[in-house]
Amino acid sequence: MPRNMNDLLIVKDVVKQYGDYTALTNANISVPKGSIYGLLGPNGAGKTTLMRIINQITAPDSGEVIFDGEPLQKYHISEIGYMPEERGLYKKMKVLDLLMFFAEIKGKTGEAVKEKALEYLKKFSLLDRKNAKIEDLSKGNQQKVQFIATVLHDPEFIILDEPFAGIDPISVSDIQRITAYLKQNGLGILISDHNVRETLGTCD
Repeated sequence: MPRNMNDLLIVKDVVKQYGDYTALTNANISVPKGSIYGLLGPNGAGKTTLMRIINQITAPDSGEVIFDGEPLQKYHISEIGYMPEERGLYKKMKVLDLLMFFAEIKGKTGEAVKEKALEYLKKFSLLDRKNAKIEDLSKGNQQKVQFIATVLHDPEFIILDEPFAGIDPISVSDIQRITAYLKQNGLGILISDHNVRETLGTCD
């Protein structure tokens, strides 16, 4: 695969096996800066495995992953935002407190981060719910909060696993709108979803 200087992420000939089961066979993708790349396929196709490798949750058996021009390193985690299929929100926490907590895990604290969190909540029409507990939000609004938590630390690259699953059309539209905004600001975005229509309508 030829390398383009504009590529933020390159996955080259990645293989991953679990015992006798091969999850990925010579996977190759490249995601340029300022683009939205979609992964489509049935359950078991290896989409989540690939995303977990990029996020360094697991390692490939062979092949390489290049991030921003160099082999993927531990410190790249701070430059990647990952929204897994299985959501990880603490239901008893208040929305703004939870966002600040996740930002701190990624090394971002202070008033500027809080202002950015409030800005995102406003973009998603959730500003009036900033002090609400997560458990009191609808599934669509919880999805929006999870999305904000994924991007709040200003990553260069974000991975969204099933971002449209089980949410209403307005929430889908909100996520599409914000991903388009992030793309325009130079982020690389990787989306995996079973919703073919919404995914194709979002990706480049």
